[in-house]
Amino acid sequence: MEKVLVAGTGLIGTSAALALREKDVAVYLSDIDADAVRLARELGAGQEWTGQDVDLAVIAVPPHLVGEVLADLQKHRAARAYTDVASVKVDPIADAQRLGCDMTCYVPGHPLAGRERSGPAAARADLFLGRPWALCPGPDTNVGAVRLARELVSTCGANAVTVGAREHDSAVALVSHAPHVVSSAVAASLMGGDDVALGLAGQGLRDTTRIAAGDPLLWQRILAGNALPVAEVLERIAADLAASASALRSGDLDDVTDLLRRGADGHDRIPGKHGGPVHDYGVVQVVLQDRPGELARLFNAAGLANVNIEDVRLEHSTGLPVGVAEMSVRPQDTDRLADALRFHGWHVPPVPSGNAVGPAVRGRATSPQPS
Repeated sequence: MEKVLVAGTGLIGTSAALALREKDVAVYLSDIDADAVRLARELGAGQEWTGQDVDLAVIAVPPHLVGEVLADLQKHRAARAYTDVASVKVDPIADAQRLGCDMTCYVPGHPLAGRERSGPAAARADLFLGRPWALCPGPDTNVGAVRLARELVSTCGANAVTVGAREHDSAVALVSHAPHVVSSAVAASLMGGDDVALGLAGQGLRDTTRIAAGDPLLWQRILAGNALPVAEVLERIAADLAASASALRSGDLDDVTDLLRRGADGHDRIPGKHGGPVHDYGVVQVVLQDRPGELARLFNAAGLANVNIEDVRLEHSTGLPVGVAEMSVRPQDTDRLADALRFHGWHVPPVPSGNAVGPAVRGRATSPQPS
């Protein structure tokens, strides 16, 4: 894979282009938005495509446009193989078949990575590092096309996962699409809150609603392309919420307790850091001043102590120029890190004995206190 065309210079397309450029792959860019192409070029993502033949074309457009773009690129014989990065697979594949696309050289794909921000300005070369990247080749897909698609995935630092298109759509409905709707519902409820309520918002609310900041129009298209699987997940969640509301009104909290327990069990099933097994981490808290260079000093002190920070979480103090950093480390490293930070002048609360706080979400230690 020496030459790649990225058709669509949004967040995912530009991030893939940047990752490829870091590996010295020649990247060509195209987009109906000339300004997006210009910005992606200025970021170092590649050069504008003017019809050059490439090894692989990466179609990075919304799901409902994948078939159309694939048909057009194949008409111009742009590449030896084609893939896409749309977050749903069944409908784009059906569109491609309806438009008469050559399915033997097309490998539907979906990197499970993203940000709340969109557009080329939000792109990062490391966006896909350690992330799963679904590939959904059909029964007629040729081996060469699959090889190129897998090479794209590995070059971007992701992990290829081969899965059927329908199985993929059901899976992302559960782990991505329905959670986005639920997060949006929680965030929408804040529109009725007054300044006093919002002034009491803590990190827990920010964590719960973070993904609700995504582009509503983009997400409307994503959900439309996976409507039935998402609806089924939302109906199950809605039933749990309705049962909990009824229990709270009646004062019989058995249903609420059951939901909380199942929630804790479900949380523990989420894979840990880099998709590996979930580990118990210790947490070291340190009070930080809100000033330039503070985090750099913190990480440098951890490095001098030969402690790897598995994850870090920042909580800001309302109305004060200070915050608290919660660093997740191996339990056996907690005392060493705490002592090192105190030596360098930080205020570190005492680390409780046996400070392993339970399974972590993608490497983040769970907090024993509500927020």
